[in-house]
Amino acid sequence: MTATDSTAALPPRSTGRASISGFTFIRNGAQLGFPFEASIRSLLPLVDEFVIAVGAGSDDTLERIRLIGDEKIRVIETIWNERMAERGFVYAQQKMIAQYACTGDWAFYLEGDEVLHEQDLPRIRASVDRHHTNPQVEALVFDYLHFYGSPQWLAVSPAWYRRECRLIRNTIRSYAPDGQFWVVMDKHKRGRNPQAALAGAPIYHYGHVRRLDYMQQKMNQVSRYWSGAAPKVAYSKIDPQSLAAFGGTHPALMAQWLANEAELSFTPSADHVLTRREKKHRLAMKLEKMFGWDLCHKHYTLVA
Repeated sequence: MTATDSTAALPPRSTGRASISGFTFIRNGAQLGFPFEASIRSLLPLVDEFVIAVGAGSDDTLERIRLIGDEKIRVIETIWNERMAERGFVYAQQKMIAQYACTGDWAFYLEGDEVLHEQDLPRIRASVDRHHTNPQVEALVFDYLHFYGSPQWLAVSPAWYRRECRLIRNTIRSYAPDGQFWVVMDKHKRGRNPQAALAGAPIYHYGHVRRLDYMQQKMNQVSRYWSGAAPKVAYSKIDPQSLAAFGGTHPALMAQWLANEAELSFTPSADHVLTRREKKHRLAMKLEKMFGWDLCHKHYTLVA
């Protein structure tokens, strides 16, 4: 691993107001159809620095990141462990390489297919300011909009996490066992979920609306790190009851990607046979509607 831009001056520490570091990891982002440039740009106005672990790949991802030309960005060039095929742990490794280089009071993790809406930035900043002086709050939890099939549809069943931590105090012992979530290691050997408050804003997740050829390449890569064979991608093979129409607006930064890189039309297959897992989630959705429950798995404990 080499830190190519680590010699650049670190951002000044904020006085009085909480500082925020953004961070992510990416490899072959262009080849796999990630909207990583829009993702990075969407977070830049909110952070004091943005640390990006860029894995050695076969496309121009690194060059595109440098062309963003923002002095807040610090790039760490990495080499992925191709022998690590244990439940996606290579993603946790890359995530933590970037997080451990962050210098802010808080660390904001945004994946390469996740984007913030410009209208939500003031709300997120206000949430950080509101909770910064309360040490009980260790992380902020974001609502999720999982776009599926095309930008007009959302996946809403309990199979898709509806909320997740993406902003965590950078002054506690946190660790990522995989790319999605954190555990707090304050009990020496045993980890626990972060204590969290709601950020009051959503994250727009576009991973499942990228063009099918991109998605197939992505699944081919991911399978190598999960000890499994890559499935053939077909967005249409899904329970239609797990979907809902999207009636909002997309972040302005996503306009070009949505026009050129996303699937623009989508229809669930009329002859799709529900899998055992989909039957389970359909029952869960009925119970949620009846009793007002949320049966998604949660990686946090709300305390405020």
